Amino acid sequence: MTQLLEGTQLPDTSNREIYTIGWIRAISTENVAARAFLDETHDMKGFVPLSKHDNNDYTLGRMGNHNVAIAVLPEGEYGLSSAAVVARDMLHSFPNIRIGLMVGVGGGAPSSKHDIRLGDVVVSSPRDGHGGVFQYDFGKTIQDQEFRTTGFLNQPPVVLRAAVSGLKATFELEGNNFEETIGEILKENRRLRRKYSRPGPETDVLFCSQVVFDPEHLANTEDQSSLVQRPERTEEDDIPAIHYGLIASANQLMKDAVVRDKLAAEKEVLCFEMEAAGLMNHFPCLVIRGICDYSDSHKHKGWQGYAAMAAAAYAKALVCRIQQARLDKEKTIAEVISLIENVNYNLLEIKARTRDSDALNRLSVIEGAAYDAHQNQHDPTCHPDTRTEILQDIMTRAKDDKDQRIYWLNGKAGTGKSTIARTIARAFDDIHLLGASFFFKRGEGERNKASLLFSTIARQLVRKNEKILPFVVEALDGTENISSKTIEEQFRKLILDPFEEARWDSDNIPQSVLVLDALDECESRMTSRL
Repeated sequence: MTQLLEGTQLPDTSNREIYTIGWIRAISTENVAARAFLDETHDMKGFVPLSKHDNNDYTLGRMGNHNVAIAVLPEGEYGLSSAAVVARDMLHSFPNIRIGLMVGVGGGAPSSKHDIRLGDVVVSSPRDGHGGVFQYDFGKTIQDQEFRTTGFLNQPPVVLRAAVSGLKATFELEGNNFEETIGEILKENRRLRRKYSRPGPETDVLFCSQVVFDPEHLANTEDQSSLVQRPERTEEDDIPAIHYGLIASANQLMKDAVVRDKLAAEKEVLCFEMEAAGLMNHFPCLVIRGICDYSDSHKHKGWQGYAAMAAAAYAKALVCRIQQARLDKEKTIAEVISLIENVNYNLLEIKARTRDSDALNRLSVIEGAAYDAHQNQHDPTCHPDTRTEILQDIMTRAKDDKDQRIYWLNGKAGTGKSTIARTIARAFDDIHLLGASFFFKRGEGERNKASLLFSTIARQLVRKNEKILPFVVEALDGTENISSKTIEEQFRKLILDPFEEARWDSDNIPQSVLVLDALDECESRMTSRL
């Protein structure tokens, strides 16, 4: 409850660094509940220096020893994207926020394992190695339609999860006393009593899954056959009860009891809501939901006020349990997000490289065909200061973009053509101009096979020039067993097209020289085609 002790000096709200907890809520009812639990409300008159990117409306204040920034979604806007925008803008204006809370109402998913009632609180809690929230999409909510899980989301910070664990043990030993706490707030603020008091137990009715609300034929709550029979809670039970588990989030309301029960059975979902999935990967937070309906067609707002108060009561108890010294050691959410983005980027890079490597491994290549292959290490090169004129001529033409693209060196057998080819290949390699080399050789394995020429060259090229890699991989993915295709098709798909596409994609494609030697030693029927 909001109060200001005599002699207490309010903090300088122009200093945004003092706010370390971000609290987001979706609707006005949740906003009122959050503000009711502040120990101190800070004056917003001097709060001018908001980020120019921030369109949020804030309430600033203190809970326990912590300064809290509370933001609400714009009126009439709900769902994942709206929550993400509010969180993003909050971090622009309050860069020192270290933990986040999404606090409000949601729809319960009662089951035989979890006796969830209206007014209870569900706290997102990690299960099976996943965060406490998962995003799903089941299209139109038609009974018997399959739903689709679209991803588990990041867990809240460790300091929050530790506080949840400690609070859970305390409540098990001592009870939560939320009913009394809410009663004290309502006693002090008569204006809230009608909307935020706990409704009578007779209004907490759970219909059987197959009973669908029909506005023309209102369901009769006196017809016991249409209701799920549940025992009354005793004095030993907490009111409200706190449940810990998985919260399901989507961009539309869950109003289908059959789908609700299916997710509750298969995923052990305890609650459905519409905002949390928009936050978790951009604003890692704990999600706290007061149960205001049962995620079925029998929705009404009678329990919304009390459910919002119950969720806010839990959130305040949690905030007050966190030690300031422990919170100060936490990274800011902005820092955490940056780390997550870097990790995600690196993972994507690794996955892409693995995928590309797998694709390249499908290329049939001849490892010993390159000029610098191990088996060619003793093959001669030109002695220093010999063949200088022809070597210089080849080097000059290769560097001249306007010159002819092919340099054809011919001569009688034994006149040193292969020696010149090895020498110029090494020279180009030394200045990073060599793209690939292939030295045919009759009688040595498959080094006379023209069908493996362009696949071998392509493999060397991507090692030297990664910019053509995605286009070579694209060709491999689109052509089954490319080494069995004609050499014309191989040349086009593995060499010509990737370079042309890479030049369209980037202006900075380095020049590459290909050195081919001993074409006369390739398969006789293929020489002329090459």
